[in-house]
Amino acid sequence: MARTKEFNEDQALDKAVEIFWHKGYNGTSAQDLVTHLGLSRSSLYDTFGDKQQLFSKALKKYQTQGQDAVKELLEESEDVKEAFTQIFKQAVIESLEDRITKGCFMVNSSVELAMHDEEIAKIVSDNRQTMEDVFLKAVKKGQEAGQISTKLDALTLARFVFNNYSGIRVLARAGEKNKQVYDDILKAMFSLF
Repeated sequence: MARTKEFNEDQALDKAVEIFWHKGYNGTSAQDLVTHLGLSRSSLYDTFGDKQQLFSKALKKYQTQGQDAVKELLEESEDVKEAFTQIFKQAVIESLEDRITKGCFMVNSSVELAMHDEEIAKIVSDNRQTMEDVFLKAVKKGQEAGQISTKLDALTLARFVFNNYSGIRVLARAGEKNKQVYDDILKAMFSLF
């Protein structure tokens, strides 16, 4: 008779996101996972497979949560420019308040693994495409409503916005705590809006 699991897989996956986000794939040992998730090695591997499989599942969960939040805010907003402002201000607040300089799990994974791991490269690429599509739809909506400038075509602006969002997360990972640096980036970015 199979034993029933005595833990919540979704909560364990949340904990995996935390540890991988903080330490990265290469910096997280099997013992770190066992300790942080509070599972035995056998439960960990029986449920999630190996470390690489667990990392991929954690990254996909992070991806879905982040995309859903941004998409919802942009789709529900009557003022698209204001919604983008909120998204970026929140990213700056998180960057300044982040005591362990973890940045963005997706961006970190892109830098650490995408060049060497096809599965992670695909997740990163899919994330970029999805976010570009979300931003593109929002930019078009804002341009049609007269809230966003049409000096640049919508696709160019959506890509520029995504790149700046990722860049802010890289600065956070690098430990940038000077608010003026972030303010200058946002000022320049929104001057194109």
